Amino acid sequence: MNGAQCGGAGWLDDRFGGARGMRGLMRKVFPDHWSFLLGEIALWSFVILLLTGTFLSLFFVPSMTEVTYHGSYVKLDGITMSQAYQSTLRISFDVRGGLLIRQIHHWAADLFMAAIIVHMLRVFFTGAYRKPREVNWLIGIVLFTLGLLEGLFGYSLPDDQLSGAGLRVFEGILQGIPVVGTYLAFFLFGGAFPGHDIVPRMYILHVLLIPGLLLALISAHLFIMFHQKHTQMPAKGNTERNVVGQPLYPYFIAKGGAWFFVIFGALVLMATFAQINPVWLYGPYSPVAISSASQPDFYMGLLEGSLRIMPAWEVTFLGHTVTFSALIPFVLPLTIVLGGAAIWPFFERWATGDKSFHHVNDRPRNAPVRTAAGMAAIVFYGVLWAEGANDVIADHLQVPLYTITWIARVLVFAGPALAYVVTKRICLALQRKDRE
Repeated sequence: MNGAQCGGAGWLDDRFGGARGMRGLMRKVFPDHWSFLLGEIALWSFVILLLTGTFLSLFFVPSMTEVTYHGSYVKLDGITMSQAYQSTLRISFDVRGGLLIRQIHHWAADLFMAAIIVHMLRVFFTGAYRKPREVNWLIGIVLFTLGLLEGLFGYSLPDDQLSGAGLRVFEGILQGIPVVGTYLAFFLFGGAFPGHDIVPRMYILHVLLIPGLLLALISAHLFIMFHQKHTQMPAKGNTERNVVGQPLYPYFIAKGGAWFFVIFGALVLMATFAQINPVWLYGPYSPVAISSASQPDFYMGLLEGSLRIMPAWEVTFLGHTVTFSALIPFVLPLTIVLGGAAIWPFFERWATGDKSFHHVNDRPRNAPVRTAAGMAAIVFYGVLWAEGANDVIADHLQVPLYTITWIARVLVFAGPALAYVVTKRICLALQRKDRE
């Protein structure tokens, strides 16, 4: 270190006293296992979302005011549309690099949600949520929930036909809430659907409120992880009292920086060669039109499938109509998946009586009940996700649509039960093999 660097470090240390803490931070050891990079994929995807979202916000116009389009995409010339949709077309065709940034942003959002899902599955199946990390597990569940909302508001902003259909479903869910549902929908949309306020309000939520909450929770997640130290996989020399791995500096800083550029490069390649959300093909939203084979992004497939699988049930009570076909499919799957995940660490501690600290992860086979429950949840999620595309499946397989729906209605109950039994038996068999 040269004199100038020493002087600069000394100046900061004299005023903020951070040299000792910084040295300790740089020497902090992290386990070197490939599965720990899953969380970093979500982190760097979020950074890329912030960068690309900032660029897009410079050109997007969050307004439902109607205009007549006369832009570069001549197939829509002379069509009446909202300023939101017009500005999206302008970003795609007239802003230099706009379409590339739009597609990077959309792919990064999908990668962010996929990384969170896989990262949480790794944490669950290895038991990394156990004491003292229950709070960080709950933060992860909240991050996933906020990601669902952020994605819903994000792909609804362009006001194209596909996003408008999704908003129509969202309005129906709101109206299904007893007593207050119609008032909530009227307030959010600023009048009868589609109203004039929904896009500006979603824009504020999408670019300010939810990203701020995500940034705060991700920061808290990282600080808690630094304080509690990282879990490590079971291996020779790994104990509850040590951490075997590499230091933060220079190893993990260099590795993390390289991982960011790998993820960014992969997203650029996907955005260049794999088209996503071509809104110009869907046209502007019209309440009287609907497109076929419409599905949201994959992470909303759980809710889409639950809506399609639910029978058309409704009752009238005290002069109020309660529509179960919209409310239950929204509340019940989220309660089962997210609510079940939230209470699981506390349920497991109560059921097993295990109140000790855990810094070494389990092998999934050594926790057969947990592993079987996780696989049951995956099958439950997967059946509803596939049902979200029941019209596409029926068309490609040449099977009646209602046959696909009834198969899903059976599998949504039988599939998780079968997955639980089979997975638990496999885990017990692997345990016997290890003992032998």
